[in-house]
Amino acid sequence: MRTKLLTAAAVALCVTATGLHAQRQLTLMTTVTDPSGGEVAALTPGDIRFAENGVDGKALKVEAIDSVPKLQILIDNGVGISADSLTDLRNGVRGLIEALPLSLEVTLVTTAPQPRFLERATTDHAKLLSAVNRIAPDSGGGRFAESLYEATDRIDKDEKGRYTIVTFGTSSGDAQVRESDIQKTVDRVRQRGTTVHVVLLTSLRTATGGVVQEELGQLLANNSRGRFEKIALANRVATLLPEIGAEVAKTLGGSSRQFRITVERPNGASGDLGKMSLGVVGKLVSNVSVAGR
Repeated sequence: MRTKLLTAAAVALCVTATGLHAQRQLTLMTTVTDPSGGEVAALTPGDIRFAENGVDGKALKVEAIDSVPKLQILIDNGVGISADSLTDLRNGVRGLIEALPLSLEVTLVTTAPQPRFLERATTDHAKLLSAVNRIAPDSGGGRFAESLYEATDRIDKDEKGRYTIVTFGTSSGDAQVRESDIQKTVDRVRQRGTTVHVVLLTSLRTATGGVVQEELGQLLANNSRGRFEKIALANRVATLLPEIGAEVAKTLGGSSRQFRITVERPNGASGDLGKMSLGVVGKLVSNVSVAGR
Protein backbone atom coordinates (compact mmCIF):
# COMPACT_ATOMS: atom_id res chain seq x y z
CA MET A 1 0.00 0.00 0.00
CA ARG A 2 2.84 2.35 0.80
CA THR A 3 4.38 1.74 -2.64
CA LYS A 4 1.13 2.56 -4.41
CA LEU A 5 0.72 5.67 -2.28
CA LEU A 6 4.09 7.11 -3.26
CA THR A 7 3.74 6.09 -6.90
CA ALA A 8 0.49 8.04 -6.98
CA ALA A 9 2.32 11.11 -5.69
CA ALA A 10 4.89 10.82 -8.49
CA VAL A 11 2.20 10.45 -11.16
CA ALA A 12 0.38 13.50 -9.83
CA LEU A 13 3.61 15.47 -10.15
CA CYS A 14 3.89 14.62 -13.85
CA VAL A 15 0.22 15.27 -14.56
CA THR A 16 0.39 18.68 -12.92
CA ALA A 17 3.36 19.66 -15.09
CA THR A 18 1.56 18.49 -18.24
CA GLY A 19 -1.60 20.42 -17.43
CA LEU A 20 0.10 23.75 -16.73
CA HIS A 21 2.65 24.02 -19.49
CA ALA A 22 0.55 24.35 -22.63
CA GLN A 23 2.16 27.74 -23.32
CA ARG A 24 5.03 29.12 -25.42
CA GLN A 25 6.80 31.01 -22.64
CA LEU A 26 7.87 29.73 -19.22
CA THR A 27 9.16 31.44 -16.11
CA LEU A 28 11.93 29.52 -14.34
CA MET A 29 13.24 30.12 -10.83
CA THR A 30 16.84 29.10 -10.20
CA THR A 31 19.84 29.66 -7.96
CA VAL A 32 23.05 30.66 -9.72
CA THR A 33 26.47 30.30 -8.07
CA ASP A 34 29.91 31.55 -9.10
CA PRO A 35 32.24 28.53 -8.68
CA SER A 36 35.17 30.88 -8.01
CA GLY A 37 33.36 32.37 -5.00
CA GLY A 38 32.70 35.75 -6.62
CA GLU A 39 29.45 37.67 -6.34
CA VAL A 40 26.74 36.96 -8.91
CA ALA A 41 25.57 40.53 -9.40
CA ALA A 42 23.59 40.32 -12.64
CA LEU A 43 22.89 38.13 -15.65
CA THR A 44 21.70 38.87 -19.18
CA PRO A 45 19.61 36.70 -21.52
CA GLY A 46 22.80 36.06 -23.49
CA ASP A 47 24.27 34.25 -20.47
CA ILE A 48 21.43 31.71 -20.43
CA ARG A 49 21.34 28.36 -22.21
CA PHE A 50 17.85 26.82 -22.30
CA ALA A 51 16.74 23.72 -24.20
CA GLU A 52 13.75 21.39 -24.35
CA ASN A 53 14.17 17.81 -25.55
CA GLY A 54 17.66 18.75 -26.74
CA VAL A 55 16.47 21.66 -28.92
CA ASP A 56 17.59 25.18 -28.03
CA GLY A 57 15.04 27.70 -26.85
CA LYS A 58 15.62 31.38 -26.09
CA ALA A 59 16.00 33.38 -22.88
CA LEU A 60 13.92 36.56 -23.04
CA LYS A 61 14.33 38.16 -19.62
CA VAL A 62 16.42 37.69 -16.46
CA GLU A 63 15.56 39.25 -13.09
CA ALA A 64 17.51 38.99 -9.82
CA ILE A 65 15.37 38.09 -6.80
CA ASP A 66 15.88 39.35 -3.27
CA SER A 67 15.83 36.06 -1.37
CA VAL A 68 17.60 34.69 1.70
CA PRO A 69 19.25 31.23 1.62
CA LYS A 70 18.22 29.01 4.53
CA LEU A 71 18.69 25.39 5.61
CA GLN A 72 16.63 22.94 7.65
CA ILE A 73 18.34 19.87 9.14
CA LEU A 74 16.09 16.96 10.22
CA ILE A 75 17.69 14.22 12.32
CA ASP A 76 16.20 10.83 13.28
CA ASN A 77 17.29 10.11 16.87
CA GLY A 78 14.89 7.19 17.39
CA VAL A 79 15.17 3.43 17.67
CA GLY A 80 16.37 3.14 14.07
CA ILE A 81 19.87 4.14 15.17
CA SER A 82 21.43 2.52 18.22
CA ALA A 83 22.68 4.43 21.25
CA ASP A 84 26.15 3.07 20.43
CA SER A 85 26.08 5.13 17.23
CA LEU A 86 25.20 8.40 18.96
CA THR A 87 28.77 9.71 18.67
CA ASP A 88 28.83 9.05 14.93
CA LEU A 89 25.49 10.80 14.54
CA ARG A 90 26.59 13.84 16.51
CA ASN A 91 29.90 14.03 14.65
CA GLY A 92 28.08 13.87 11.34
CA VAL A 93 25.67 16.68 12.22
CA ARG A 94 28.51 18.74 13.69
CA GLY A 95 30.60 18.30 10.54
CA LEU A 96 27.62 19.27 8.40
CA ILE A 97 27.15 22.54 10.31
CA GLU A 98 30.88 23.31 10.30
CA ALA A 99 30.93 23.04 6.49
CA LEU A 100 28.25 25.71 6.06
CA PRO A 101 28.71 29.44 5.43
CA LEU A 102 28.67 31.33 8.74
CA SER A 103 25.96 33.68 7.47
CA LEU A 104 23.54 30.85 6.67
CA GLU A 105 20.37 30.58 8.78
CA VAL A 106 19.89 27.00 10.00
CA THR A 107 17.06 25.19 11.77
CA LEU A 108 17.87 21.94 13.61
CA VAL A 109 15.08 19.42 14.31
CA THR A 110 15.05 15.91 15.81
CA THR A 111 12.27 13.60 14.60
CA ALA A 112 11.68 11.06 17.39
CA PRO A 113 9.23 10.49 18.97
CA GLN A 114 7.88 13.43 16.93
CA PRO A 115 9.48 16.45 15.22
CA ARG A 116 10.96 18.79 17.85
CA PHE A 117 13.12 21.90 17.52
CA LEU A 118 16.59 21.26 18.85
CA GLU A 119 17.49 24.79 17.76
CA ARG A 120 15.14 27.19 16.00
CA ALA A 121 16.25 29.18 12.96
CA THR A 122 19.49 31.00 13.73
CA THR A 123 22.71 32.22 12.13
CA ASP A 124 24.58 31.64 15.41
CA HIS A 125 26.57 28.56 14.45
CA ALA A 126 28.18 28.33 17.88
CA LYS A 127 24.70 27.88 19.31
CA LEU A 128 23.91 25.25 16.68
CA LEU A 129 27.07 23.30 17.46
CA SER A 130 26.22 23.41 21.14
CA ALA A 131 22.74 22.08 20.34
CA VAL A 132 24.29 19.05 18.62
CA ASN A 133 25.44 17.85 22.04
CA ARG A 134 21.78 17.63 23.06
CA ILE A 135 20.93 15.04 20.39
CA ALA A 136 19.85 12.10 22.55
CA PRO A 137 18.50 8.63 21.69
CA ASP A 138 14.74 8.19 21.97
CA SER A 139 12.76 4.97 22.40
CA GLY A 140 10.24 5.97 19.73
CA GLY A 141 10.47 5.72 15.98
CA GLY A 142 11.53 8.70 13.88
CA ARG A 143 8.83 10.58 11.98
CA PHE A 144 10.51 10.91 8.61
CA ALA A 145 7.45 11.89 6.56
CA GLU A 146 5.89 14.03 9.28
CA SER A 147 9.09 16.02 9.83
CA LEU A 148 9.31 16.75 6.10
CA TYR A 149 5.67 17.79 6.05
CA GLU A 150 6.27 20.25 8.91
CA ALA A 151 9.52 21.54 7.37
CA THR A 152 7.84 22.28 4.04
CA ASP A 153 4.96 23.95 5.89
CA ARG A 154 7.44 26.34 7.53
CA ILE A 155 8.99 27.02 4.13
CA ASP A 156 5.57 27.68 2.60
CA LYS A 157 5.00 30.46 5.15
CA ASP A 158 8.35 32.18 4.49
CA GLU A 159 8.08 34.20 1.28
CA LYS A 160 11.68 35.47 1.35
CA GLY A 161 13.43 32.17 2.11
CA ARG A 162 15.34 30.11 -0.47
CA TYR A 163 15.51 26.70 1.17
CA THR A 164 17.44 23.47 1.23
CA ILE A 165 16.55 20.50 3.45
CA VAL A 166 19.03 17.89 4.67
CA THR A 167 17.30 14.96 6.36
CA PHE A 168 18.74 11.87 8.04
CA GLY A 169 16.19 9.10 8.47
CA THR A 170 16.06 5.40 9.32
CA SER A 171 13.88 2.46 8.36
CA SER A 172 12.11 2.66 11.73
CA GLY A 173 8.86 4.60 12.14
CA ASP A 174 6.30 5.98 9.68
CA ALA A 175 3.90 3.08 10.15
CA GLN A 176 0.93 5.36 9.44
CA VAL A 177 1.33 8.11 6.85
CA ARG A 178 -1.53 9.97 5.19
CA GLU A 179 -1.42 10.08 1.42
CA SER A 180 -2.64 13.68 1.44
CA ASP A 181 0.30 14.74 3.62
CA ILE A 182 2.81 13.11 1.28
CA GLN A 183 1.23 14.77 -1.74
CA LYS A 184 1.28 18.13 0.04
CA THR A 185 4.99 17.70 0.86
CA VAL A 186 5.79 16.84 -2.77
CA ASP A 187 3.79 19.82 -4.03
CA ARG A 188 5.46 22.27 -1.65
CA VAL A 189 8.97 21.12 -2.57
CA ARG A 190 8.16 21.50 -6.26
CA GLN A 191 6.45 24.88 -5.97
CA ARG A 192 9.22 26.53 -3.96
CA GLY A 193 12.17 24.95 -5.77
CA THR A 194 13.44 23.49 -2.50
CA THR A 195 16.36 21.09 -2.77
CA VAL A 196 16.11 17.98 -0.56
CA HIS A 197 19.14 15.82 0.36
CA VAL A 198 18.35 12.49 2.03
CA VAL A 199 20.49 10.04 4.00
CA LEU A 200 18.63 6.85 4.95
CA LEU A 201 19.99 4.22 7.36
CA THR A 202 18.42 0.81 6.75
CA SER A 203 20.44 -1.49 9.02
CA LEU A 204 17.53 -2.18 11.39
CA ARG A 205 14.87 -4.59 10.12
CA THR A 206 11.37 -3.35 10.92
CA ALA A 207 7.78 -4.32 10.15
CA THR A 208 7.46 -1.58 7.53
CA GLY A 209 10.95 -2.18 6.14
CA GLY A 210 11.48 1.55 5.53
CA VAL A 211 9.43 1.50 2.31
CA VAL A 212 7.78 4.86 2.97
CA GLN A 213 11.05 6.53 3.94
CA GLU A 214 12.94 5.18 0.94
CA GLU A 215 10.33 5.94 -1.69
CA LEU A 216 9.49 9.39 -0.36
CA GLY A 217 13.18 10.22 0.07
CA GLN A 218 14.04 9.15 -3.48
CA LEU A 219 11.04 10.98 -4.92
CA LEU A 220 11.91 14.28 -3.22
CA ALA A 221 15.65 14.08 -3.90
CA ASN A 222 15.27 13.08 -7.54
CA ASN A 223 12.67 15.74 -8.32
CA SER A 224 14.62 18.50 -6.55
CA ARG A 225 18.07 17.62 -7.92
CA GLY A 226 19.09 16.61 -4.43
CA ARG A 227 21.21 13.71 -3.25
CA PHE A 228 19.80 10.40 -1.99
CA GLU A 229 22.12 8.07 -0.06
CA LYS A 230 21.05 4.72 1.40
CA ILE A 231 23.50 3.38 3.97
CA ALA A 232 23.67 0.14 5.97
CA LEU A 233 26.28 1.16 8.55
CA ALA A 234 25.62 3.94 11.02
CA ASN A 235 29.26 5.04 11.17
CA ARG A 236 29.01 6.23 7.55
CA VAL A 237 26.82 9.12 8.68
CA ALA A 238 29.83 10.71 10.42
CA THR A 239 31.50 11.39 7.06
CA LEU A 240 28.51 11.56 4.72
CA LEU A 241 26.69 14.47 6.37
CA PRO A 242 29.78 16.72 6.22
CA GLU A 243 30.16 15.82 2.53
CA ILE A 244 26.61 16.98 1.89
CA GLY A 245 27.28 20.10 3.97
CA ALA A 246 30.17 20.99 1.67
CA GLU A 247 27.89 20.58 -1.37
CA VAL A 248 25.18 22.72 0.21
CA ALA A 249 27.73 25.44 1.00
CA LYS A 250 28.46 25.87 -2.72
CA THR A 251 24.87 26.86 -3.53
CA LEU A 252 23.83 28.69 -0.34
CA GLY A 253 26.87 30.85 0.28
CA GLY A 254 27.51 34.50 -0.53
CA SER A 255 28.48 33.64 -4.11
CA SER A 256 24.93 32.47 -4.95
CA ARG A 257 21.83 34.39 -5.97
CA GLN A 258 18.31 33.55 -7.09
CA PHE A 259 16.99 34.60 -10.49
CA ARG A 260 13.67 34.62 -12.36
CA ILE A 261 14.25 33.68 -16.00
CA THR A 262 11.63 34.00 -18.75
CA VAL A 263 12.28 31.64 -21.67
CA GLU A 264 10.64 30.90 -25.00
CA ARG A 265 10.29 27.26 -25.88
CA PRO A 266 11.93 26.02 -29.12
CA ASN A 267 10.14 26.09 -32.47
CA GLY A 268 7.08 27.81 -31.01
CA ALA A 269 6.18 24.76 -28.89
CA SER A 270 3.05 25.19 -26.81
CA GLY A 271 2.04 21.63 -25.90
CA ASP A 272 3.08 19.34 -23.07
CA LEU A 273 6.42 20.27 -21.53
CA GLY A 274 9.31 17.97 -22.44
CA LYS A 275 12.68 17.42 -20.77
CA MET A 276 14.28 20.76 -20.00
CA SER A 277 17.88 21.81 -19.42
CA LEU A 278 19.09 25.14 -18.09
CA GLY A 279 22.63 26.48 -17.89
CA VAL A 280 24.42 29.75 -17.26
CA VAL A 281 27.78 30.50 -18.88
CA GLY A 282 30.59 30.15 -16.34
CA LYS A 283 28.22 29.52 -13.42
CA LEU A 284 26.61 26.66 -11.47
CA VAL A 285 22.82 26.25 -11.58
CA SER A 286 20.70 24.62 -8.83
CA ASN A 287 17.23 24.71 -7.22
CA VAL A 288 15.45 24.99 -10.56
CA SER A 289 11.63 25.19 -10.57
CA VAL A 290 8.91 26.38 -12.93
CA ALA A 291 6.90 29.31 -11.57
CA GLY A 292 3.21 28.50 -11.19
CA ARG A 293 3.70 24.76 -10.73
